[in-house]
Amino acid sequence: MQDRFSEIREKVLSQQRLEFEDGLFLFESHDIAKIGQLADIVRKRLNGNHAYYVYNQHINYTNICISHCRFCAYAKNPGDAGAYAWTAADIRQRILSRIDEPITELHIVGGLNPELPFGYYTELLETAREVRPGATLKAFTAVELDFIAKNTGLSLEEVIARLKQSGLAMLPGGGAEIMSRRIHDSLFPLKIDGKRWIEVMETAHGAGLMTNATMLYGHIETHAERLSHLMALRDLQDRTSGFCAFIPLAFHSARTGLSHIPPTTAFDDLKTIAIARLMLDNIPHIKAYWVMIGEKLAQLALSFGADDLDGTIIEERISHEAGATSPKGLTRDQLTHLITSAGYDPVERDAFYHPVSEIAPSPDFAEGTCR
Repeated sequence: MQDRFSEIREKVLSQQRLEFEDGLFLFESHDIAKIGQLADIVRKRLNGNHAYYVYNQHINYTNICISHCRFCAYAKNPGDAGAYAWTAADIRQRILSRIDEPITELHIVGGLNPELPFGYYTELLETAREVRPGATLKAFTAVELDFIAKNTGLSLEEVIARLKQSGLAMLPGGGAEIMSRRIHDSLFPLKIDGKRWIEVMETAHGAGLMTNATMLYGHIETHAERLSHLMALRDLQDRTSGFCAFIPLAFHSARTGLSHIPPTTAFDDLKTIAIARLMLDNIPHIKAYWVMIGEKLAQLALSFGADDLDGTIIEERISHEAGATSPKGLTRDQLTHLITSAGYDPVERDAFYHPVSEIAPSPDFAEGTCR
């Protein structure tokens, strides 16, 4: 009689879809080597020996947020010491401060700030597009889009259409957290739930915007809740093919309302990345987000299903406020060294996974599809 690992391996080799029970078995297994080997089979089938990175810059335009999520150390209330909302001039200056660098993606996210009118968001995008006309503007999570619509009285569809006119080309994947009613009500009751997150992403996909997807793990969720989250992403991808990449986000508890929770372990980080690669058979790329798990473990994750290290970042704020000890940015040379020393072929990409070497000198990033 075959053991369960052999059955799952046969499914992987024959490209059969793994089911919930398969994923739960893998999460509850301690045989990290076998799990990693299975994930590596899928990783190489989809992406060969390539390992991707992007030359990007993060812009966190405001830390004022009314969600009061228990796992967040970044947010401030209006009037708090250290609270800020950058003006278009501030954002222009931050982009100009790196204008000599070959940045191809601006990653723009912030808090749910009720003081910002709709024109703030369009001006932000238009300013970024003016200063960096060749960069993809990857901006505003599903949570932010829902909030902007509610705060301005516009429909979600109109918000997306008008932001696209101002330069929005792609959405990041943040805000999904764990799609569980139990966890939503306990940790982030004022934020949209998983059902609404899926609805916003499906609307964005329908409007022609590619997006990423995330999962925040390592707090109070169960393995079954992680898997339900992955299955919900897989189901949406079956309908829309709108996700470019999945990013597992390791929870950092320092300076949050959950500071008693210990950090995730390397074992759990690698297992989560590997199982994500195995379960999300229809999402082309899995990121090892070095900001959350550190450069060395992200490098190792390239052999556990991940094919992308994200990018240079340049001054990431949100995770570091919660205790991340990784650098706030990496150079191109550092990223390529991590990749080549792990035995992979580095590919600098744009937001849509097109190799930078293949991009025309003056690309139009108004809309794109992922490779």
